[in-house]
Amino acid sequence: MSTCTDSNEERNIWNWKSRFVSLICHYSLELSHTMRGSRGFKLKDRCKTTQVHAYNPSSETSTSNPFPFPISKLHFPTINSILQESADSIISLSTAETFLPYGLPRTDSFEPPLELCLKSVDFVESLAELYRKIQMTQDFDKSLVYLEQYALLCSLGDPKLLRRCLQSARQHAVDVHSKVVLSAWLRFERREDELVGSSALDCIGRVVECPNAALLHGYDPNSVFDHCLCSNQISHFGNNFLSSESEEDGVVCFCIGNEEVNCIRGKIAALSAPLKSMLYGNFIESDKQRIDFTHVGISADGMRAVDFFTRTRRLDSCSPNVLLELLSFANRFCCEEMKSACDCYLASLLSDIDEALVLIDYALEERAHLLVASCLQLMLRELPGYLYNPKVLNTFCSSEARERLATVGQASFLLYYFLSQVAIEDNMVSKVTVMLLERLKECANERWQKALALHQLGCVLLERKDYKEAQHCFEMAIEAGNIYSIVGVARTKLKQGQMFLAYELINDIIIKYKPMGWMYQERSLYSLGKQKILDVNEATRLDPTLTFPYKYRAIAMVEDSQIEAAVTEINRIVDFKVSPDCIELRAWCFIALEDYQSAIRDIRALLTLEPNFMMFHGKVRADHLVELLSQHVQPWSPADCWMQLYDRWSFVDDIGSLSVIYQMLINDPGRSVLRFRQSLLLLRLNCQKAAMRSLRLARNHSTSKYEKLVYEGWILYDTGHREEALAKAEESISIQRSFEAFFLKAYALADTTLDSESSSYVIQLLEEALKCPSDGLRKGQALNNLGSIYVDCNKLDLAADCYVSALEIKHTRAHQGLARVYHLKNDRKAAYEEMTKLIDKAQNKASAYEKRSEYCDRDMANNDLSMATQLDPLRTYPYRYRAAVLMDDQRETEAVEELTRAISFKPDLQMLNLRAAFHESMTDFSRALQDCEAALCLDSNHKDTLDLYSRTRIQARQNT
Repeated sequence: MSTCTDSNEERNIWNWKSRFVSLICHYSLELSHTMRGSRGFKLKDRCKTTQVHAYNPSSETSTSNPFPFPISKLHFPTINSILQESADSIISLSTAETFLPYGLPRTDSFEPPLELCLKSVDFVESLAELYRKIQMTQDFDKSLVYLEQYALLCSLGDPKLLRRCLQSARQHAVDVHSKVVLSAWLRFERREDELVGSSALDCIGRVVECPNAALLHGYDPNSVFDHCLCSNQISHFGNNFLSSESEEDGVVCFCIGNEEVNCIRGKIAALSAPLKSMLYGNFIESDKQRIDFTHVGISADGMRAVDFFTRTRRLDSCSPNVLLELLSFANRFCCEEMKSACDCYLASLLSDIDEALVLIDYALEERAHLLVASCLQLMLRELPGYLYNPKVLNTFCSSEARERLATVGQASFLLYYFLSQVAIEDNMVSKVTVMLLERLKECANERWQKALALHQLGCVLLERKDYKEAQHCFEMAIEAGNIYSIVGVARTKLKQGQMFLAYELINDIIIKYKPMGWMYQERSLYSLGKQKILDVNEATRLDPTLTFPYKYRAIAMVEDSQIEAAVTEINRIVDFKVSPDCIELRAWCFIALEDYQSAIRDIRALLTLEPNFMMFHGKVRADHLVELLSQHVQPWSPADCWMQLYDRWSFVDDIGSLSVIYQMLINDPGRSVLRFRQSLLLLRLNCQKAAMRSLRLARNHSTSKYEKLVYEGWILYDTGHREEALAKAEESISIQRSFEAFFLKAYALADTTLDSESSSYVIQLLEEALKCPSDGLRKGQALNNLGSIYVDCNKLDLAADCYVSALEIKHTRAHQGLARVYHLKNDRKAAYEEMTKLIDKAQNKASAYEKRSEYCDRDMANNDLSMATQLDPLRTYPYRYRAAVLMDDQRETEAVEELTRAISFKPDLQMLNLRAAFHESMTDFSRALQDCEAALCLDSNHKDTLDLYSRTRIQARQNT
């Protein structure tokens, strides 16, 4: 009996040990009911990836160790303690280390990335200089100047502003090559290739993006506004040549093999000087009626086509193969008119990338300029999908390839700037990226072009750990005028163990130039002890939008075991600037705190921003980590998700809302309305690229035509094509009346200054939208918008009704509209109280504090605006208000300083305009003009700034 009992006990112990080891390898330990209970584990199949379980054992640990983290850090329960647990107990080892196999980051192991764009030490001065350059340049030479503007404004990270630069560059382009590249670049920025069913040659109807219009040489100043005529796309290619007169003095027969082709001698001779010499000159062929063309390289069909062209000047009856023969024949005998006709017509026939890949080499060999341009256009408009196609790489990457393109006028800085940006975005450290940047450097002529190419090449080489080559590139970029490249030199010296020299380089910049946040941020990398934290804090004071200082302070707190304080520190920047690196760090902190629900929320939001995000320095898939963490939180049903979404939406918790929608999409990935709502949240968080991706997915997953049209309309609206968006909305309504179609149309129409008639029409559209089926979240938005239109029409009672109705369905932002109604009714106290309700409810409160400041006295307003600035330093109204108050108090210098501090990290149009006005009132006309020019570089049509600029120039001339 004793032996049997011992045997059973040994067997039980062995079973427990086996399962215990297995479960630890899968990041969890769950023993249910009894030691002999179920052996199944939900995550077993999902945890086979080597990423999550990767473990680099120390020298003391056997390489066969199955544990994903050091065994010494695990607290093993004893056999007796486990046997003493009740049948209903659950034993779990879900410690932070389970989900942090690579540990938390350390302050000594991370650094801010180098910016890849041109970065001026005096951005306002650079903007002003560029505006003057634009004004002094002839219209047909402005295209490259607008490209320079694009390169300069990249540091602001505003997609709409950058798109306007590209549109202006395309509008002023004269040559076919520039038009082809810029129209493809505009298409790439809209990611038109991601729309299911979209062709590379599809056109939204505007000349600036039309592939057919790009193949027409010449400058059209109104092209940015003009609609293209794609239905006539072939009419201008090779079919309208007039017959030229020539002496018809007989027939000549060309023998090709066993076939003979009769042609009119005079018309053949008129094709080129060499043929005229052959048929009428001193050559023996001039006396012959039959000429052997067997070895010339043209078939009988090709020669018949030559004859047909000489008679009609038409090519439309020729097959592509015959056209290629004609092109070769034209090159051999210098028949420029026929070559041009073949070139144009072949270019017009290209319709897909496969044809372009076949013809590109032939076109280059025959130097068919337009055919090469047409081939390139198809390649460029298929990016990034065909970037690594061997034929595409062979066309662009090598020095020899660039030289071949240059022989037909198809190699330029513009081309390689576009290609290199696509490559950097796809894979910064690839060999292809390096090669394209080297070609960009070879094409650079102007100083800014050399500076940009060398700086970007240096950044890529630094990432590839080619430190000496990177340092050389950065030093050459400095010589070309990019002071910021000194940061690159400092980094390369740090990597080569020259930390003191790196410190001296950055310290010299701080001494020589006006100190900026990025300078102190950079110097902190080479500082030690107390000086390091002083530099980090000074960087935040000068530029509160830099993410690295917040991350550094948070990680330092984690190292001191102050994880909750670290979360608070990261929240300071996440609350106004959402970036994947900060969201990831906060998720790490939540995992360390074992707050898995919050960690899952952040990782899901992170996956919304970047669907393929890899955590732990690129070692673990974020979506996989969500699956693991989800086993430790209460699951939500679809109904729970909708309830959670309503709550977070009403609390103005945008990141929480994104997380819920991500979870809902896991269960229902084809739900277009969820993708659309996702895009709205991303736009609110100023994540425009991610928002556009969600919109495209909404369109692609739509199951009905009318729904697709609505999402296509929003894509067009968000990329600045308002009229096209309205057309999509109207087409959708003609198919089926829907909430979103009416809402889109009303929204697009309201985006202008409305007169009474237009306002009435917008009201009607919103009322029609509210009659259509939709969920409460969207109806709340429609009611809020309807209230705003009523306020503009001075129909305050109707507006109040709309806002109250919106609040009843938890559209919390309607408090702001209702407060405005109270204010217009001269009830400031009620307005203040209404905004206080919004502040109490909303998680993101900066805008609420800013708005509430309008309904209280100056001291309370200052307090609210100070809080708004603290919560969101990017909001410009508080700076302008404080500056205006200081100016009213005749504290002019302080007023200018208030604006200058904000402009240094956010060169906003309104703040530049206001500072220019202050300078004008102080009779400092040179600074006033500079601010006006900088503002006009951001928006050349801003009326207030144009008026101020004109007035200041007159005053400046009068005072000289």
